[in-house]
Amino acid sequence: MPIARVVLPVAAATAFDYWVPDGAPVMRGSVVRVALGPRRMVGVVTEIVAASDVPHDKLQTLADIVDMPPLADDLLALAAFVSTYYQEPPGQALALAVPPLPAGVARARRRSHNALATAGIAATVPFNTEQQAAIDAIGAAGSAGFSAHLLFGVTGSGKTDVYMAAAQRAIATGGQVLLLVPEINLTPQLVERLNAALPGIGIALLHSGLTPASRRAHWLEAASARARLVVGTRLAIFAPLPDLALIIVDEEQDSSYKQQDNIRYHARDIAIWRAHHRGVPIVLGSATPSLETWLQVREQRYRRLDLRERADTRAVLPVIRLVGNRTSRELDGIGTEIREAIAARLARGEQSLVFVNRRGFSPSLNCASCGWDAQCPRCSARLTVHRAPPSLRCHHCGHVERVPAACPTCGNVDLLPLGYGTQRLEHTLAAAFPHARIARVDRDSTRTRGAFAAVRDKVAANELDILVGTQMLAKGHDFPRLTLVGVLGADNALYSADFRATERLGALLMQVAGRAGRAGLPGEVVVQTDFATHPVYAAVRAHDYEHLAATLLAERRMAALPPFTHVALLAAEAHERAAVERFLAAAHVQAQALVAAAHPDVEVFAPVSALLARRAGFERAQLAVQSERRPALQRFLAAWLAALAVVPGQRRVRWAIDVDPDGFG
Repeated sequence: MPIARVVLPVAAATAFDYWVPDGAPVMRGSVVRVALGPRRMVGVVTEIVAASDVPHDKLQTLADIVDMPPLADDLLALAAFVSTYYQEPPGQALALAVPPLPAGVARARRRSHNALATAGIAATVPFNTEQQAAIDAIGAAGSAGFSAHLLFGVTGSGKTDVYMAAAQRAIATGGQVLLLVPEINLTPQLVERLNAALPGIGIALLHSGLTPASRRAHWLEAASARARLVVGTRLAIFAPLPDLALIIVDEEQDSSYKQQDNIRYHARDIAIWRAHHRGVPIVLGSATPSLETWLQVREQRYRRLDLRERADTRAVLPVIRLVGNRTSRELDGIGTEIREAIAARLARGEQSLVFVNRRGFSPSLNCASCGWDAQCPRCSARLTVHRAPPSLRCHHCGHVERVPAACPTCGNVDLLPLGYGTQRLEHTLAAAFPHARIARVDRDSTRTRGAFAAVRDKVAANELDILVGTQMLAKGHDFPRLTLVGVLGADNALYSADFRATERLGALLMQVAGRAGRAGLPGEVVVQTDFATHPVYAAVRAHDYEHLAATLLAERRMAALPPFTHVALLAAEAHERAAVERFLAAAHVQAQALVAAAHPDVEVFAPVSALLARRAGFERAQLAVQSERRPALQRFLAAWLAALAVVPGQRRVRWAIDVDPDGFG
């Protein structure tokens, strides 16, 4: 009998050999169930061999063969790249490419799940000169192999229309298109537009909000090529696409493309690798590109396609006003200028958005007498006051407790909620404008299925006057009657220790400002700040992301920070701080020895506490390594990982290497 070499989602870097039953249709890429000791596991066959180093009497037989298409060679290559680059076991990388499987071994039902594709006639979209030039450039690149394009368009410039036209051309020539979006909440509205523009085209959705059965069904549609367009969040980068012709990454700068646990991959970066491997073009779209992408454009590795004007010829970019944070007539953080601007919109029947990137009622509860404040017992963070239902909640670990009736330290009953979140602003606005129709949009208010869509429909139907929300509302939404955006709490980012904080603040402000005045009604953005002369606010007011990006890149080069260096973090956590410190101290010694012996291009930093030093009862710390040369860092990480596996006490801590971390948290 032939022998199948199976990679399993375990920490082992090697494959396991199993007998293949006579006549079983097993080949490279087949998904199988096998026994590993007492466990039954799902694995992927990477090779069929005639002999094994394991004695034949020790080999077991494959338990089951899952009835699904084998993973194609390009998916196996993608998983191998992810495993190597992110320093993770091959089986765990391959597991990302396998869809949710039925609990039993029954044959999967392969039927069409293209309910999202509707019949009809495609609407004719009149493209402006810049949109048409971008569409033509992307289309011309389709026959020339790999190429990378930055679609750099101001908010409301019609980037989605360009995506749809480019996708239509690729599909018309027999190709499949992968469109990545950063947020699940963006997919329903986007799919509606895609169905209208591309009638009859099979569309598959892949994101974590689907049931396992739906994800499996849509995966099969993509694998069979019945779905010509696949739309999804970061996990969709592992979709099977036999006829792949074009990849599009919308809002490419968004941090949600970076997976924060298990395999810490970045879907945008993997998308670029996959496009290069398959020899197809990729389009990265953004009004506020990441500095990594901006540097690639500046060095002419990516082609820049500009959309400088809003697609609706009636629309102009909003006026940006910077006003003081503290005024004598402030109401729970909402200054006079924003309140007066809201009142003017209510009088005209227009809509307003009050934006604060902080949910809950108040970020802390404080005793005015002794200075006590409510701390999470499991994290080094304050508890957030929530009003509905009344509680104190930790936004890091989920801990919940009742609001105390008195200070637990001194007994004072005068406890003060300090600061403001979305719940408090909603309450304040309801009191200030009792006849206004107000809705709050944050993670708490949109937990139930369909809640966000219901709010979006009410906005479209002009059944709401004021939105209060977090960054969920900052991008991808088109509300024609929304003409005012008021921004609160933006200065908080300027105090952050994260080296990406200023970049993220500039991008977030420009994105949320772009919600105003997208149709014929003029828009206005009022930003409350104590630092009106800060470069990030000057760039926002001038709608000049290019200048901000150039300034930040110059700072990053001087500080030897990404994208001019390549960084990896070794993060460790344990219930005892001493265990973490011992492990990282040993890891630091190992890293220095490796650098001295064979890796002079790598710099090693001393261990430090994480920005959130304790989370969910675990003490956390980290150490960073970096190099100006990516291959040099990769060679070092491979050697270091092997050495870490034998560090004394390493089993007493949870540790992981994060390649290209999104921050130093």
